[in-house]
Amino acid sequence: MMKKDILRKLSDENNGYLFTAEVLSHKISKTYLSKFVKQNGYERVAHGIYAAPDIWPDELYLLQKMNPKIIFSGETALYIHGLTDREYGRIEVTVPQGYNAVHLRKKKIQVRSLKEDLYELGKNVAESGYGNQIVVYDKERAVCDAVIHRKKMDVQMFQTAMKEYMSDSSRRLQVLVRYAETLGIRDEVMKYVEVLA
Repeated sequence: MMKKDILRKLSDENNGYLFTAEVLSHKISKTYLSKFVKQNGYERVAHGIYAAPDIWPDELYLLQKMNPKIIFSGETALYIHGLTDREYGRIEVTVPQGYNAVHLRKKKIQVRSLKEDLYELGKNVAESGYGNQIVVYDKERAVCDAVIHRKKMDVQMFQTAMKEYMSDSSRRLQVLVRYAETLGIRDEVMKYVEVLA
């Protein structure tokens, strides 16, 4: 297979994106990549990441690719799961304790750090609004986080998220309660479950 065919295949597999590290792993030089990018109208959207001319940059996907340890959480997770119709004001992510997130905070991203066991709780893969795979907390964890941070959230957004979750036929109440117990908020979560169920 020719180099340009490999690059087209990589771009197709990544929904229109080329990643320098991945290209180099296929024994294609940066010089050849640079030439291909220019000839085919790709745009540099971040360090080591190029987007095809016919795609809209996917902010969440790009952030995930540049920071593989992040998990989308909070209002961002609620929005990804369709539990709120209002788009998040700023991106919220969770990282493991000890992760250096200064570069994320400089970009005005809301960052929470958690111990490894709580950080992993509810970790899931979902599709961004552009159809790319991103790591996000599942609905149950997103609801638990909403309960924990409800005083910092917009009241209407919180209420909508709770109502949407409780009316969702795919909700997993046993998982929700298990997460709530692990996070030490079982009683608070049960209040909402009893009222809205």
